[in-house]
Amino acid sequence: MRAGRRTKKWFWRWRNNPLRRRVDVLEAWLVLAVWSLIAVGGTLAGAVTALAADGVFARQRAERTAVHAVLLTDTPAAAANSYRTRAKVRWTDHDGSVRTGTALVNSGKNAGADVTVWTDTQGHLVTAPPSQETAAVEAGLLGAGAALAVTGLVVGAWGGTRWWLDRRRINEWGSEWDLVGPQWGHKTS
Repeated sequence: MRAGRRTKKWFWRWRNNPLRRRVDVLEAWLVLAVWSLIAVGGTLAGAVTALAADGVFARQRAERTAVHAVLLTDTPAAAANSYRTRAKVRWTDHDGSVRTGTALVNSGKNAGADVTVWTDTQGHLVTAPPSQETAAVEAGLLGAGAALAVTGLVVGAWGGTRWWLDRRRINEWGSEWDLVGPQWGHKTS
């Protein structure tokens, strides 16, 4: 006799078998669908999300410009949990008009210090756009999160479906036992 002989048959749920129930075949097809949705749907959702996020970050880098500004108020020394604080600044817009606003600047600076702030195409103060490296990491994390979300939804739906299939099997076994049980002899109670 050969050692290590394979006893498990491939695709056993699809093979003709007198003990095979329709629920078993349905479950086999659903398992195939679940794995396909996880592989294809998760990958697709992750790729689409990462590309969309990368596009948004690229557009932010293109639309936002760095502007030199003058700090109008002193900023407090750096706190234990933050090294940036909000302060009033004044800058000259690209059309030559002088504007003031509140922006995040480094802590510990005195009034009159030069700071760099970021503006959008309308001249409003905005946050600095992410660098290409930061944007790539964030896009990758967002894509991975989308892939995990799709996978979680599919696995959750599979769990509910599996519960329903198990309940159906138990009910079918109960019905079959009610038919076969009395043929095995008398009941003790």
